[in-house]
Amino acid sequence: MPAAIRTATLARKTAETDIKLTLLVDGGGRSNIATGVPFFDHMLTLFAKHGHFDLDVSCVGDVAVDYHHTVEDVGIVLGEAFKQALSDKKGIVRYGFFYVPMDEALARVVVDLSGRAALVYDVVAPTMYVRDFNLILVKEFCRAFSNALACNLHVKLEYGEEPHHVAEAIFKALARALDAAVRIDARSADQIPSTKGRI
Repeated sequence: MPAAIRTATLARKTAETDIKLTLLVDGGGRSNIATGVPFFDHMLTLFAKHGHFDLDVSCVGDVAVDYHHTVEDVGIVLGEAFKQALSDKKGIVRYGFFYVPMDEALARVVVDLSGRAALVYDVVAPTMYVRDFNLILVKEFCRAFSNALACNLHVKLEYGEEPHHVAEAIFKALARALDAAVRIDARSADQIPSTKGRI
């Protein structure tokens, strides 16, 4: 019996953002990203590539006001897409972690697709801006994503100076940690990875 295709297509429209997103979990890293925030587009492109996810995202947001709503709401929709695509999570590894160096920066991300939302975020960089993009928005993205997917997400910057490198290391580590967590474990492909019997 062929494996189910793990995919989701979602739309979310509010007074602040209008988002359309398609995710293929078992993809090849292809992406088409247009959020109106160029640096965020770059981060999502990296996320798709290094997680081997196919990802299409379009967002029309109130970026003239601020980038916050766009970044947060895309995090919500992306988390919801993973949650829908993974369904009952049968057979998944569930846990994943990864360290990613980016020149002088080193980030660690650990994830548990537990059905419980929790974010621990320990990131302090000497400079918090990439042009007009505030790195605190990476935390807002992670919080929104964790809440929507209902996962434990631990993000730590071990060290780093250049803010672009810091953000890039985080997004790449998140991608690789998720890639590890969503993989199917052939030893328990027909089982829910929890003693509770459900996640």
